[in-house]
Amino acid sequence: MPISAFAVRVPSAELLVGDLRQRFDATAKQGVPAHITLLVPFMDPQQITPAVLDRAQRALARVTAFRFSLEEVARFPETTYLAPEPPAPFVAMTMALVDAFPDFQPYEGAHQGIVPHLTVAHGDASEADEAAAELQIRLEASGAIGAECNSVVLLENSTGRWKELHLFHLPTANAQAVARPLP
Repeated sequence: MPISAFAVRVPSAELLVGDLRQRFDATAKQGVPAHITLLVPFMDPQQITPAVLDRAQRALARVTAFRFSLEEVARFPETTYLAPEPPAPFVAMTMALVDAFPDFQPYEGAHQGIVPHLTVAHGDASEADEAAAELQIRLEASGAIGAECNSVVLLENSTGRWKELHLFHLPTANAQAVARPLP
């Protein structure tokens, strides 16, 4: 079934997690780079029109570009992930997208709350344990991963491989200050 998703690519994490994701996260083999998901599933790519893209851009523009770090290995039962700090801007972007597209809830509403995360291993608890141990060693050796979020990508999968459909640029703090009307 064709699907799309909003995500923040994290290229600075690839060196640390790329091979682990290839081993333990099926989406890596389907063309998905290291990322933090904002909203999945989203609509069928055939239904994404310029009006949908414009509504998404307006929603995402509520959050300005920001820096974040990945310095903590965390777990869901069958998943190992890196937790971004701060998490709030990711939650804000997800909520803005949900406000703009209320028919599309994160993970179809399967989970309580929003936990921003960069998945490294998913699907099997023992593999997630193995990935968590290796990831912790790597993170202690390399230190935190620094990153910047200045865009959001809309990915689509209608062929069995994920690919970029559209890139949304976030405003900078300076641009928003200039855009605000004077009192």
